[in-house]
Amino acid sequence: MTTFAPLLDRHLRRSSGRPLVTFYDHATGERTELSVATYANWVAKTAGLLVEECDLSRGDRLLVALPTHWLAPVFLGAAWTLGVQVVWDGDAEAVVCGPEGLAVWGRRAAEVPVVATALLPLGVRFGDPLPDGLHDFGVEVWSQPDSFVPWDPAASDDLAVPGTTQAALWRAATTGSLVADGGRLLTTAAPASPTGLAGFTEPFARGGSVVLVAHPDPDRLTATCAVERADARFLPGGQPTRS
Repeated sequence: MTTFAPLLDRHLRRSSGRPLVTFYDHATGERTELSVATYANWVAKTAGLLVEECDLSRGDRLLVALPTHWLAPVFLGAAWTLGVQVVWDGDAEAVVCGPEGLAVWGRRAAEVPVVATALLPLGVRFGDPLPDGLHDFGVEVWSQPDSFVPWDPAASDDLAVPGTTQAALWRAATTGSLVADGGRLLTTAAPASPTGLAGFTEPFARGGSVVLVAHPDPDRLTATCAVERADARFLPGGQPTRS
């Protein structure tokens, strides 16, 4: 299991209906939950979008500038399905951003494909049309098929993130210390970041699940952890804890 796709297939075979990614926004009250099957569907549609609208292919780089949100693991999975490297800065063949990134990346849309997401519930579109050259994820993703098979599948030696191959990424994830096998991890870290990446990859590799919390209210984290039956927590700036 040295690439993303076989790991996702294993999740689907074992229990496609169980929760895989749960998202809370303590500021807005939003709660979104993706089962394994729903997550796989989003990954397939997003991979199709990255190919059709951004012309990405194996070996390319995708800059993912997203905060703590359920779409971040979706874009990670879509990129790794294609054998595309996820980067946090520098040059890339395409960019994904949220509303806060529009001011920066909107100016670059003539140079590089930019996919923007409103980060609204159900992945819906922006309320107002985006400037010319920007791809609204909430508009364009729905026309993509529900399944996706790359013509040039990712290989274990493809870079997943800078300096780390898919094989190395998943090897480290299976031996990490954030969560036990089959465990449920609550984290406030952005999955598409060097700090928060393991908060998604470790539960995914170890047959578990993740609870992402944006704009965390310290007074509500313990309650959220209890409601979601999380048995481990990873909070940036603190040590991982087991319940």
